[in-house]
Amino acid sequence: MSKERISIRFFDDREVRAIWDDENSKWWFSVLDIIAVLTDQDDYNKTRNYWKYLKAKLKKENSQVVSATTQLKILAPDGRKRLTDMLDYDGIIALGKEFPGKKANRFIEWFTYSDESIDGKSKTKAYALFESSFINSIEVGTAKGLQQIHAYLFGGLYDFAGQIRQKNIAKGGFQFAVSRFLGDILKQIEEMPETTFDEIIDKYVEMNIAHPFMEGNGRSTRIWLDLILKKRLKKCVDWSKISKRDYMNAMMQSPTNSSTLKRLLKNALTDKINDREMFMKGIDYSYYYEDNE
Repeated sequence: MSKERISIRFFDDREVRAIWDDENSKWWFSVLDIIAVLTDQDDYNKTRNYWKYLKAKLKKENSQVVSATTQLKILAPDGRKRLTDMLDYDGIIALGKEFPGKKANRFIEWFTYSDESIDGKSKTKAYALFESSFINSIEVGTAKGLQQIHAYLFGGLYDFAGQIRQKNIAKGGFQFAVSRFLGDILKQIEEMPETTFDEIIDKYVEMNIAHPFMEGNGRSTRIWLDLILKKRLKKCVDWSKISKRDYMNAMMQSPTNSSTLKRLLKNALTDKINDREMFMKGIDYSYYYEDNE
C-alpha cells in the first residue's frame, strides 16, 4: 500500500484506528477496535478471543463479514506493527448490525457521519499540510504564521479564515482578549522569547488567551506550537500521549498557572519531527480535543 496513511477516530473516548488504501481509495478499520467499542471491553486478549468466537460463528452462517475481512499491519498495544483483521466501511456497518442494542445503533450513527462536515474537510486539509511545500513557508512564532495556518485549514469553509476577529468571544465563562486590543496584544506575543521550552509554552498560553479567530483557534495554535518547538528545540508534541480531559483541564488552568500544562507537554515531547505518522496522529488528537460530544 503506497504511502500509508493512518487515522485515529474516537468513539466514547476509545480509539478506532484506520489505514488508507490508496489503490482502492478507501479506509480499512481495525476490527478489534470496533469490537472493543461495541462490547465496552478494555482487555485486549478478551477482545481478541471474542472476535475469534464471533468470526467462527459468522463463518458457519456464511456471513459476508468474514469474507470481506483483510489483514493489514497496524501498531499493536505492545508498540509493534502486527497483522490485524481490518474491514472497510460496508464491512463495519455489517459487523455493527451483529450487535443488538442502543450502543450499536449509536456507533453506526457515529460511524456513518459524513466527512463532508466543516471539521471533516478541515481535518483533510490539516493532513495535507504535512505533504505540502506550504508548511515550509509558514512564519514560525508570529501572528502572521498563525493566520497562515488558520487560512490553510479553514479556507473555503469559513469566510473569516485567517482573519483576526472583530468581535469579543468567551468560552465556559472565560473571556478571551478584547477584540479592539488584539492588534497590540498579538504584537506583544510575537516579541515574547522562544528559546527555551518554558518560554515557548508561555508564548503558547498567551496566544490561547488571545484566541485571535472566531473559530478554530485550538487546532491552528497546536500546529503553530509544534512548528516553534520543531524550529527551536528540534522537538514536537506526541499529542496521542495526552488525554483529552488532562489537556482541557491544563489549558483551563494555564492563564493563572501553566505548570500542569508544561508538565503534560514536556512528558509528551518527541524528536520524531519529520515523522508523517506522528503528524497525522497529532491532527487526529487535536481535532478530537475540540469535539463537543
